[in-house]
Amino acid sequence: MNNISGQTNATPKKSIGKQIIDPELNKHIPLSQKISYGFGDFGNGFMFDLGQSYLTNFWTDAAGLPAAVVGGIFGFTKIFDAFMDPIAGSVIDGRKKIGPRGKFRPVMMISAILLGIMTVVTFTMPSGLSMTQKIVYAYAAYMIWGLIYSFTNDPYGSLASVMSRNSDDRNFMAMTRQIGSVGAQFIAGVGFIPLMLMFGSDKTDTRGYMLASVCFAIAGILMFVVCYLGTRENVNVHRDANAKREGFKDYLKVVFTNGPLGAVILMQLFTISAMNTNNQMMIYYAKYNLNNIGLQPVINAIMMGTSIVGVFMIPVLTKHFGQKPVMMVSFIVGAVANILNFFIPTNVVTFIILVTIGYTALAIPNGITWALVSNCIDYGEWHTGMRKEAITYAAFNFSRKIAQSLAALVTASVLALTGYIANAHQSAETLKGIKGAMTLYPGICLVVAAIVIVKLYKLSDIKYAMIASDLQEGKWEKGKIGDQDNQ
Repeated sequence: MNNISGQTNATPKKSIGKQIIDPELNKHIPLSQKISYGFGDFGNGFMFDLGQSYLTNFWTDAAGLPAAVVGGIFGFTKIFDAFMDPIAGSVIDGRKKIGPRGKFRPVMMISAILLGIMTVVTFTMPSGLSMTQKIVYAYAAYMIWGLIYSFTNDPYGSLASVMSRNSDDRNFMAMTRQIGSVGAQFIAGVGFIPLMLMFGSDKTDTRGYMLASVCFAIAGILMFVVCYLGTRENVNVHRDANAKREGFKDYLKVVFTNGPLGAVILMQLFTISAMNTNNQMMIYYAKYNLNNIGLQPVINAIMMGTSIVGVFMIPVLTKHFGQKPVMMVSFIVGAVANILNFFIPTNVVTFIILVTIGYTALAIPNGITWALVSNCIDYGEWHTGMRKEAITYAAFNFSRKIAQSLAALVTASVLALTGYIANAHQSAETLKGIKGAMTLYPGICLVVAAIVIVKLYKLSDIKYAMIASDLQEGKWEKGKIGDQDNQ
């Protein structure tokens, strides 16, 4: 990327609020690039969602691993993955030789291919292994998968920040990314089991899982190819090729002096744990509270279909009302819907209506969050003079993985503490616990998320426009990047 220090602007600037904004920031990147960006999370989802939805079943029913062992694998590797993200971010940000294809796109594409290979490896269990060898194989395969996922997802998430600084563009890319994510969830939820049964004899045939994962891995890689070929790193940012590699203290400075990033990280702990708890408890609620497990895919289809419609509204809503107000209102609506769902007597119709409202109201701010992370990256550069896209995104991704672990802990704890017995008639206490985890916990989480976004996230749309204008000219909070006269 080019050094933007010393650039001149022939076009007059315009005022937004009290700030003078560079007209270059109002230029839009091509629509094809914004749509292509969303295909990256489409590909991500094809490989990520398989592990979230079906790997437990593969290891217990097909590979024959004890359920407790499988729980340990997921618990340990999620923490391992969380700590791999900052390491991956450091390595990516430390790259000095940036070619014409950009800083992030090549790393993303190569890693995506490796991720596809490892997706198949995780859904493979070699024959003739002892139980100990199977456990070691499962741990090793999933840990390597998690490491490669970090090297795929960190550059992909960072890519948006160097595609455009235009807020409308970023909101649109946030929409396409969220649509890709939900679309992949839907396809994986509907298509994997039929493929697995088509290739295998039954749900205990490891060959069926492996061949079905091959299909999804190939599809995921192809989606990343679309993202790689269709996007460009358009934003000129300051990168000093001769700069010394920063140490760990510098990385801490980048992350822990970034107030907006801290607010987004805290918010994500509640929003992601709320969404994952909702998803994990749905099958229990349908089977025991609604007494019809067949309702689970129906409810999921309604929720996800409606949330896709909601996500499509992100660019329009944020353009007219701003990112922060839209998120705040969405959190409040979602909280009210979920809390009402807890106190209203169990009924299929009211439950579906309220859970759909709650899920859609959560999907909208979760989509906007992708744009906020790009803004936080720019804020970090403006505030510290160091641009560290990957390490900033890695810190954000760290919080998402901790939130996923929190959701698993909430789900398991509620079931254990309320006396849940698998495939049996549940007590009134257990049914109330399932309903509470399904509705009340997400509702409380969204209330906290609304407080966080209102009280702690201080990066308004107008302030971000000023920051983006400064960076366009090579300026930062304490002066001008590379300007020796200011030293």
